[in-house]
Amino acid sequence: MGLVDGRVVVVTGAGRGIGRAHALAFAAEGARVVVNDVGAALDGSGGAAGPASVVAGEIRALGGEAVADPSDVASWTGAASLVSTAVSAFGALDVLVLNAGFLRDRMLVNLGEDEWDAVVRVHLKGHFAPLRHAASYWRFEAKAGRAREARVVMTSSGAGLLGSVGQGNYSAAKAGILGLASVAAAELGRYGVLVNAIAPAARTRMTEGTFDMAAPASGFDAMAPENVSPLVVWLGSRESAGVTGRVFEVDGGRVSVADGWRHGPCRDKGSRWSPGELGPVVFSLLAEAGSPEPVYGA
Repeated sequence: MGLVDGRVVVVTGAGRGIGRAHALAFAAEGARVVVNDVGAALDGSGGAAGPASVVAGEIRALGGEAVADPSDVASWTGAASLVSTAVSAFGALDVLVLNAGFLRDRMLVNLGEDEWDAVVRVHLKGHFAPLRHAASYWRFEAKAGRAREARVVMTSSGAGLLGSVGQGNYSAAKAGILGLASVAAAELGRYGVLVNAIAPAARTRMTEGTFDMAAPASGFDAMAPENVSPLVVWLGSRESAGVTGRVFEVDGGRVSVADGWRHGPCRDKGSRWSPGELGPVVFSLLAEAGSPEPVYGA
């Protein structure tokens, strides 16, 4: 018996990289998997059903159950179709792993409107739209007395936690995902849905051009995408009961809880401040709060 035996899992962006690793890892632990990938290039252009079909075929060749889905998850109808595929193919949906994305990196002074819109659309709307349709399904099931013990795992990034130079569009979208995860965890718990996010680091098409992530000739490959998936599988299992609204950084053999925005030091005058009074107040607050983590690439 696998950790997620019989559970129905959708993984978006599962044709390559981390998403592919997730799909294979879920299948290895007994899940029935919907492998979603629109088959786009790294910059989001083009598209083909091939990558999703290849991964689904790999799972079936290993004795697992999988179907391919080429829907555009940032499209309202595509996201609805994805949820319908899971229910029609396997009779249910238990786990939604949101992973699809691409890059169009530019420094802010060179970042075009189309490059902003495209990245925010795929990363942020590509998380919201499938979540919205899955949530409607889970609410219906819960009201019918068939709560699914559902799980959602969203994919942010260190860029979403701390920012990354040259990736203003990507950083903003990934930060937005963290906000969405917090709200979803608060709203969907009543239907038995737990929502968490990860900020992974691994060698993929999106990172090979940015970092030196060459695989070692021997020994532990700390940047292998497969290192990220065990945590995602666990978060998708029933064993993760009670864990919701959290963000985990994961890479290599390291797992940590990201300690996000919190209320910090405060001064309350009890009445309105004048602008001239606030300089000493702000500097004293900053001294108590300490320095923020540096932006990646700064």
